Amino acid sequence: MQTWAIANQKGGVGKTTTTLCLARGLVDAGFRVLVLDLDPHASLSHAFRIPTDPPARGSYELFTDPTQMLSRLGRATAIDRLHVCPAQPALATLERRGASQPGLGLALGRSLHAARDAYDYAVLDCPPTLGLLMVNALAAADRLVSPTQTDPLALHGLRDMLRTADMVERSRRRPLPRAIIPTLHDKRTRSGQQSLEQLHEMYGPLVSPDPIPLDTRLRDAAAVASGATLASRGADAYREALQWLLDPISLECEAA
Repeated sequence: MQTWAIANQKGGVGKTTTTLCLARGLVDAGFRVLVLDLDPHASLSHAFRIPTDPPARGSYELFTDPTQMLSRLGRATAIDRLHVCPAQPALATLERRGASQPGLGLALGRSLHAARDAYDYAVLDCPPTLGLLMVNALAAADRLVSPTQTDPLALHGLRDMLRTADMVERSRRRPLPRAIIPTLHDKRTRSGQQSLEQLHEMYGPLVSPDPIPLDTRLRDAAAVASGATLASRGADAYREALQWLLDPISLECEAA
């Protein structure tokens, strides 16, 4: 099973939409996919219309109950071969527990390893803050995919994200390949065009060749999660981005 962490330390860059669109693309390619919501705000879980009162069992249990199996917590969705492990608000309490509970930083990696035969891909929707949840995801990931809005502030957030990836890579003592997907791109603005050019200049082959355009049809995450056919410029761009991610040459560049 390949694990992709969808992460950026800046909010509002399209992490949940990227998670959903890449997961759907992987399913369309014939893979068995688990999407794992690690954000206490649970936007991904809301997209799948998972009840919140009472909260469903999900990713929180992976950190608090070692006997819970990820393959049992994954819930079927309207999309064949796509399961979701929902988030709960209680995830926000894990930072306090991490200081007193040894091994919590590796809990997610253990759960993913145990579920390695149940899925072909696990796609992790990470919170937009550096903490135990993001570090768990990066420590367990085979790849970091960082959606990045094409504006100057987002570029600062990306630099912070890549520094965090470097830190985790040193700690886990194995490579963490990384890919950057420019998102919410408005080609009509000078700032958007300049930021996109700067991304390619700074990170070269780590950046997806074509950005994801600003597309209001992708703002309805529930529609993306419903299984309905996605027909829009943004959806087409995500399909192209996935093909780039699956290209062996792309992975070689990320690992270099």
